[in-house]
Amino acid sequence: MRLLDQQTPADRDLHLILDNYATHKHPKVKAWLSKHPRFHLHFTPTSASWLNMVERFFRDLTEKRLRRGVFHSVPELVEALNAYLRVYNQEPTPFVWTAKAQDLLIKVKRARRTLDSRLK
Repeated sequence: MRLLDQQTPADRDLHLILDNYATHKHPKVKAWLSKHPRFHLHFTPTSASWLNMVERFFRDLTEKRLRRGVFHSVPELVEALNAYLRVYNQEPTPFVWTAKAQDLLIKVKRARRTLDSRLK
């Protein structure tokens, strides 16, 4: 965030979309944000990893390379990850939303109901 703060013109607000990981809400982060009011954090709903394209990439990596893999050392695991990335990057494809907006809104409402029921 410091780098974003330094590289973005001071007259611009910054809106960051984050998952609900606890580190984003750590007291040190909150203290920093209180001193930098142009930063606005927006959190994706709990149980909505399908909204996060990085999560989709990690799902694919897990399914196509890591699941059922046997790695005898950390360097062997690192090489497996690098090999996957080399192949993936030869013909990278963007993640394209194929769901209709109405279908996404139904999932968001369902996630909200689930969250609300857990908070009661």
